[in-house]
Amino acid sequence: MALEICVKAAVGAPDHLGDCPFSQRSLLTLEEKNLTYKIHLINLSDKPQWFLDISPQGKVPVLKIDDKWVTDSDVIVGILEEKYPDPPLKTPPEFASVGSNIFSTFGTFLKSKDSNDGSEQALLHELEALENHLKSHDGPFIAGERVSAVDLSLAPKLYHLQVALGHFKSWSVPASLPHVHNYMKDLFSLDSFEKTKTEEKYVISGWAPKVNP
Repeated sequence: MALEICVKAAVGAPDHLGDCPFSQRSLLTLEEKNLTYKIHLINLSDKPQWFLDISPQGKVPVLKIDDKWVTDSDVIVGILEEKYPDPPLKTPPEFASVGSNIFSTFGTFLKSKDSNDGSEQALLHELEALENHLKSHDGPFIAGERVSAVDLSLAPKLYHLQVALGHFKSWSVPASLPHVHNYMKDLFSLDSFEKTKTEEKYVISGWAPKVNP
């Protein structure tokens, strides 16, 4: 029986995949595990009643597995790993939190209107920590040669960072972080990433209301 997953539809284009990095993380996991699934695109500004019945808080992603709807990408990824252990995507515990503050510091910097508030430095600090990890461990991925859950969580977030900061702030990851650049290139060229990414214009339309409320 095919799995079903509800993910965000694009802002202003409800028949296109939207810009939710947590939705993409779940889709990446399904793809990397070679699972068959059916996508439901949810327009978050006009949520259908059947969706609110299965996700009362109105949040995506939601995965249907064994006739149960499950919310939260952490929980979804954990269940998929347990039920479909091959190929294994579990990240060794010592690497599981690598890069975990990148998305929150990116969001703060993206929305910042004050160039002296330290938000850019906070993001650079997190990216430098990722650079140091990648430099000191055999790659190309965080836990070694094979992609794992931590990479699938970071890939959509780094994509948002690249697209949104490039568009709204003309900012890009400094050339002084070559390992981060190579890592992003490797992630973005995965077949699973190509299949599950939203178009850049939908990343921009998704962030626009938060950047210029």
